[in-house]
Amino acid sequence: MTVKKCLFPVAGLGTRFLPVTKEIAKEMLPLVNRPIISYGVEEALASGCDDIVMITGRTKRSIENYFDRSFELEDILKRRGKLELYYKMIRISEMAEIMYIRQREPLGLGHAVLCGEPVCKDEYFGVILPDDVFVGEEPVLSQLVKVHERLGGSVVALEHVEDKDVSRYGIVAGEEFEPGIFRVNDMVEKPRLSDAPSRYAIMGRYVLSPEIFTFLHTQQAGAGGEIQLTDAIRELAKTEPVWGVVYHGRRFDCGTQKGWLSANIQLALDDDELREVVMNIIKNN
Repeated sequence: MTVKKCLFPVAGLGTRFLPVTKEIAKEMLPLVNRPIISYGVEEALASGCDDIVMITGRTKRSIENYFDRSFELEDILKRRGKLELYYKMIRISEMAEIMYIRQREPLGLGHAVLCGEPVCKDEYFGVILPDDVFVGEEPVLSQLVKVHERLGGSVVALEHVEDKDVSRYGIVAGEEFEPGIFRVNDMVEKPRLSDAPSRYAIMGRYVLSPEIFTFLHTQQAGAGGEIQLTDAIRELAKTEPVWGVVYHGRRFDCGTQKGWLSANIQLALDDDELREVVMNIIKNN
């Protein structure tokens, strides 16, 4: 039951970052020393996934270019003796086997996952939402895969959120099976606080059964007029186990300008060379 494929829904328009995302993929915005998308791909590879599936849109060619070879750049770096950078560029293109599938209409996360059916329909697969960047001793996707291998079924990452944030996420209801592991029996996408079944929210990492596609095919538009992945998982939970795992690690929300800026500052403070730069800026202002 090892999970070998990981799907990345990256077709979103990135409207929260306009105008910079008019032509540049939001996932290619820098997070300290590499683009946001790179963190997710590295996590998938470290979790045992060999095949990366990107669900892209018209404006996401920069993601394809980043993971491809750039022979002109490599030649210039080599001729100038910048061999460390030369080999770094080659390693990026050799990180993983990546497949690209177009999501032709922005119909929501559920529809984006459904676009991956041709390559994920026969096995359990991972899903990483790259806006959520996780840092910790063990990759969060790996934590989910281990629960799947031990208990079977689908698995979602959970975080206990404050009341003011409940309406931003899919919220689960369930019974604690083991410390930090819940058997999920219901979930609601972006509920009002009074309608929320708990304070545990789904956070950007999934291991999903191929049966999810059966429910996505018949799923009606939900919150926001989009096909919601949460609604399909809710139906899936009626037919087979769905587990929620309270992950270990730090999460950085890079889906908003404030969250992205905060993530850059916090990760820079973790870097020995950049910490002094940040502290000097704060001190001088």
